[in-house]
Amino acid sequence: MKRVYFDHNATTPLRAEARAAMLAAMDVVGNPSSVHAEGREAKSLVERARAQVAALVGCKVNQVIFTGSATEAAALAVAQKARHGGRFGALETEHDAVHVWSDTPLPAINDRDGQFDEAAFGEIMNWITQGGPTEWSADHGRVALLAISGANSETGIMAKNGTVVPSGRVNASHAGSLPYSVLCDVTQMAGKVPIVYDAETPSYMILSAHKLGGPKGVGALINFTADDPEAMLKGGGQEMGRRSGTENTIGIAGFGAAAEAAARDIAEDRWAQTEKLRNILENEIADTAKETIFVGKGARRLPNTSCFATRGWKGETQVMQMDLSGFAVSAGSACSSGKVRASRVLRAMGYGDDIASSAIRVSLGLDTTEDDVSRFVEAWRKKYQRFRERAA
Repeated sequence: MKRVYFDHNATTPLRAEARAAMLAAMDVVGNPSSVHAEGREAKSLVERARAQVAALVGCKVNQVIFTGSATEAAALAVAQKARHGGRFGALETEHDAVHVWSDTPLPAINDRDGQFDEAAFGEIMNWITQGGPTEWSADHGRVALLAISGANSETGIMAKNGTVVPSGRVNASHAGSLPYSVLCDVTQMAGKVPIVYDAETPSYMILSAHKLGGPKGVGALINFTADDPEAMLKGGGQEMGRRSGTENTIGIAGFGAAAEAAARDIAEDRWAQTEKLRNILENEIADTAKETIFVGKGARRLPNTSCFATRGWKGETQVMQMDLSGFAVSAGSACSSGKVRASRVLRAMGYGDDIASSAIRVSLGLDTTEDDVSRFVEAWRKKYQRFRERAA
């Protein structure tokens, strides 16, 4: 039985370009911090990758800080909250790697249909202006650093119609103009869609190599602020004093090569075909199970991601049944694997536990074929029919 991998939002297969870059880097013996020829050769690999990642996300080269993961990058950004003058607030729809640091839970800014909710966003801005409290938080103290992802990892929904939410200022009559900073997770966006900014940028962005065809164990913090972040890992002062520890030269080389290849895919509009296949999959399932809910179907989404729920059919059960049928899918974020429960993201969007616990995520890749989709739909349909028979 040929297995089909439909969990690309959890991690992607290693790109050939990344593999080649990593193999070449294995033969580079020097430490990037050494000043001799061998060290300079290793340093050049790191700096080339830095430029490749910068080109993918549209930032300056010196704004890229390599870390061990997007999770570490998020922690480094959140550690800077004191210098931004207040607390850290994360939307209830944020990934666990960001949400876990939240001082103040903030409501979702996308409604049940996935559309950007101006009223909810305005409430957040009002909270920043007023300094609290609100109906969703009894805590006092101004939130000055916000986490607002570019695209949600479970649903694929883009936060503000595909545009990264910038940092900015809000007007408060009693306190003048108050600045606020934004931490934006572009881990799922990067490599699938262009990173589009308003007139201003966020203060920080995070991303991870293994989500775009690079190796696991390397990520990056993009620092758009005028100040270098204070390092959490102190030691030899690597990464220009922003993250100590000898750089993972091999992983970073793979990250850079994957970022360059991903940028090329976007330029060539290769994801358009994946989006067509995703839509075919959803239409076929909708024809079979008309009660199935496709989260955010009418909203701007990542081209490869489908999150859908059939009330009463547990997502965990579906994942196991599809796995036995040869298909890898998920019931939420991979970082929560082994902890399958009702989706916090869907509940924050206004869905009840009956839907939030029945959702699965199918995330396609550039190598997905129409035959893969047809086989998946056929297998899912058979399992669905058995579910209906048992429920009757």
